[in-house]
Amino acid sequence: MRKSLLLFSALALCFACAAVAQPNNQPVTPGPLLMDQDKILLEPLEDNVAAIIGKTMTSDVAYERLRDLCDNIGHRLSGSPELEEAIEWAIAGMKRDGLDNVHKEEVMVPHWVRGKESAQILSPRSAPLHILGLGNSTATPRGGIEAEVFAVSNYAELEAAGRSKVEGKIVLFNAPFTTYGQTVTYRYNGPSRAGKLGAVACLVRSIGPSSLDTPHTGSMGYAADDDRRVPAAAITIEDAERLHRWQRAGTPARVRLEMEAHFKEDAPSFNVVAELRGSQIPEEVVIVSGHLDAWDVGDGAQDDGAGCMMAWETLRILKELGIRPRRTLRVVLFTNEENGLAGGNAYRDAHMENLSNIVAAFESDSGNGLADGFRLDVRALPLEGELRASDELTEAQKSELEAVRPIALERAEILASMLESLGGSRIHFGGAGADIGPMMRMGVIGFGLNHDTTEYFKIHHTKADTFEKIIPADLQRNTAIMAVMAYLIADLPDRLLPVRKL
Repeated sequence: MRKSLLLFSALALCFACAAVAQPNNQPVTPGPLLMDQDKILLEPLEDNVAAIIGKTMTSDVAYERLRDLCDNIGHRLSGSPELEEAIEWAIAGMKRDGLDNVHKEEVMVPHWVRGKESAQILSPRSAPLHILGLGNSTATPRGGIEAEVFAVSNYAELEAAGRSKVEGKIVLFNAPFTTYGQTVTYRYNGPSRAGKLGAVACLVRSIGPSSLDTPHTGSMGYAADDDRRVPAAAITIEDAERLHRWQRAGTPARVRLEMEAHFKEDAPSFNVVAELRGSQIPEEVVIVSGHLDAWDVGDGAQDDGAGCMMAWETLRILKELGIRPRRTLRVVLFTNEENGLAGGNAYRDAHMENLSNIVAAFESDSGNGLADGFRLDVRALPLEGELRASDELTEAQKSELEAVRPIALERAEILASMLESLGGSRIHFGGAGADIGPMMRMGVIGFGLNHDTTEYFKIHHTKADTFEKIIPADLQRNTAIMAVMAYLIADLPDRLLPVRKL
């Protein structure tokens, strides 16, 4: 009880701070200060949090559902029958759970097909070359490509070499892994940059700290002004290092590459949506989410089956406990995160008129490693009426945003103190997630579950992303962290940040 009193006293102080120090003539309007009569709500808050944690930490529903998804449906690439089977499976399960407003929202998604693919090292000695074509890559010409490999460690080396050394070669980006955000540029943008200098194909070292001779796939993109699009594939760290060593020794490798990758016509798919309708302010919504699609290798257990189960279980647990917060909790299982982000963009577009009613959006999309809290993402001001993207704010509005971001952080930290027993109380600024990104650019506050990714990136986007890597106790604890924080924000007397009056 004492913790709750301190919690809400601190929240009241944050609201008071919000009323001052705003840099323009349209200050953020603070929510109502908590009054003495609100203390009636404090005791049930702790009781409900304890009940949510207790129920989640003893439930195997999410684990067993994830097993069913991975073992009986498997990989779920956009446009595939497996993804559509998974969507119908989720809809049926949510209806059995008795959730509110269970439905699908149609999205047109790209339909990329890997096809057959192979590679062989021809010299300086013959050896197989394990590859996975990058998502959205084009095919090689019929019969494949034979060319010398030109390896670089970064873009600076590529540009320094220039067209004279690159033209007609297969460019290999052998960039050591630092962080995913820093290294993934070579996978996504590298093929386009190599093609502009005359490369005939592109190989990319797998994005991760290790590969154990298993390549990591992932999405890539061509620039709009690319004169020609070169085929691109990921190779293992072991092969990338070997190819680079040969080049340094003066005996560059020659490789034969064949890929049948191609696009079919865009296909209809769906975001899966269900709700636990709010008891007092049902028009205001807190979203919990993951993405249901997965690469066509492995079973998508970590990426992002686990995230989907955490989000779904958040609503199921509260429903089972009979806890109905003030605001509506909405689970969204997005489609097409991996190679297009069509689900996230379509959701934002379909709900544009009501985005100002989305109080916060949660996402888990970095595996099932133990989470220590959340990355808080506040990119634009919550607006009432006209919505503006974060890159369209005036300088005065940007200044106002910088003034209110610390308020959101402080309030979130106070709420997260309720997660100390789970080790999930850390809050820091950072990117909250790709699927909720389109909403966040329009002012929705984002929370990304901050998982330990040490093991995750060893199997990320590989054939090894399978169910047995899931640790049941970790899934339970991560779900409890998401469920408690989403519940607290949904049940606050007012919003985490008040709506800005235009």
